[in-house]
Amino acid sequence: MRPFIPKRYEAYAFGFLLSGMMSAVVSLIATLRAVGLTAEVPHLWLTSWPIAWAVAFPTVLVVAPTVRKILARIVRQS
Repeated sequence: MRPFIPKRYEAYAFGFLLSGMMSAVVSLIATLRAVGLTAEVPHLWLTSWPIAWAVAFPTVLVVAPTVRKILARIVRQS
């Protein structure tokens, strides 16, 4: 596959993919914990995941600079 996202949008693309994957996993676990392993899980999960993603994506974009600053102070350059 040929790259198509300009480099200047890499941080946004990273945040989009990271938040999508993480919110998928977390919302699935939360759904399973709430209702157990039932036939309704796929429907409940697929309706809750977009809401979780809508919160996670901007959160990642806002929090990422702070995390980078913290890491710059605690990661040793070897």
